[in-house]
Amino acid sequence: MVYYAALLHMLDAKRNLEVRPRHIEYLDELDQKGKVFARGPFGDGSGGLVIYQADSYEEALELAENDPHVIEKVRHLELKEWII
Repeated sequence: MVYYAALLHMLDAKRNLEVRPRHIEYLDELDQKGKVFARGPFGDGSGGLVIYQADSYEEALELAENDPHVIEKVRHLELKEWII
């Protein structure tokens, strides 16, 4: 299992509040499946971070791109492999 850091840069703070409940629900489901190592917002309000656990970059990218925040374009996704 490899770790991937999804940096979710804020694009639209107002719409972000509307989408956030679906974002949290989505991550809760993935967390129960063992696909999320850590997650949370940045203290300065500029976005947040999700650390996915996946077998490949492609799997992690699919997980990250299916996040409602990304789908609704309220946050910009930047995905990188993260080595502990």
